[in-house]
Amino acid sequence: MADLFENPVGLDGFEFIEFSAPEKGQLEKVFETIGFTKVAEHRSKDVHLWRQGGINLIANYEPKSPAWYFSREHGPSACGMAFRVKDAKKAYDYLLERGAEPVHIEAGPMELKLPAIRGIGGAIIYLVDRYGDDLSIYDIDFKYLDGVERHPEGAGFEVIDHLTHNVYSGRMAYWADYYEKLFNFKEIRFFDIKGEYTGLTSKALTAPDGKIRIPLNEEGENGKGQIEEFLREFNGEGIQHIAFSCSDLYACWDRLKERGVPFMTAPPDTYYEMLDERLPGHGEPVEELKARGILMDGTTDESPRLLLQIFSETQVGPVFFEFIQRKGDDGFGEGNFKALFESMERDQIRRGALKVEENA
Repeated sequence: MADLFENPVGLDGFEFIEFSAPEKGQLEKVFETIGFTKVAEHRSKDVHLWRQGGINLIANYEPKSPAWYFSREHGPSACGMAFRVKDAKKAYDYLLERGAEPVHIEAGPMELKLPAIRGIGGAIIYLVDRYGDDLSIYDIDFKYLDGVERHPEGAGFEVIDHLTHNVYSGRMAYWADYYEKLFNFKEIRFFDIKGEYTGLTSKALTAPDGKIRIPLNEEGENGKGQIEEFLREFNGEGIQHIAFSCSDLYACWDRLKERGVPFMTAPPDTYYEMLDERLPGHGEPVEELKARGILMDGTTDESPRLLLQIFSETQVGPVFFEFIQRKGDDGFGEGNFKALFESMERDQIRRGALKVEENA
């Protein structure tokens, strides 16, 4: 995939997401349920590699490590992420020149020393340049478990599509500037969602490679909504949810359901009754979507360009997961917010909970 615009850091997708927790057992069951398999253990540290398709998750319990300290402040959480780059040293030097805060990561004998900088809420962004046909960081620093497939299919998810940050009110501009100045991210979406009582503002950024997408969420004026709740429970700004992409969300949902993944409450029936009106000629089986609670967004102005998505309940502290399938649409499902509010109003009218004048 060619770069969308100038790529000074040489970004090339997500390499891994790092998690930690105060106690073992708080991450493993979650990873297994959403389709991941533990495939390797670090050669000298209490760090484990979990994998599904091309997605790598790191569980880091190493005492006195940055992840260890992070989990003691924030609880079970996503404490870092790695960006794949073409040249890690060159990228690191460039970022330091641009004002990034360096983070020292202790490396043992014969282990790779990953350059890293400070990110959202004190989390770490690692820079990794060993991938593809080269020896990867996992081949060097980890030992694969005997009898375990190195690239398990799991529930069928293939790549990390995006991850979302929740930030304090007034801080969205700061974090947008962080990604823009350091990595040359660009804003691709902005939307202001208002409910009856709460709302949120979201700014979606994409990296020059088009593979790393990071929406930023900020609480609305009321200050009592879902963003504020996350910030209180998480004890700061941080990664709110991580989205995994697949090529058949219907089949993946069935596997997740069989594994026991708890999903967020499905929308009312009126949401699905409105799909043909909102996206005429979409071509998707509405009853199949409805049976699974899968949301659909996109456009059908010319030919259908769709996004299918569904969310888990919170799984790791206040962090949850999104499961998506892109059928030509590069958005984040923002059209679903308005559609959900409209469908709920129609449901209220149908039940008599909302009275409207016939000629209104």
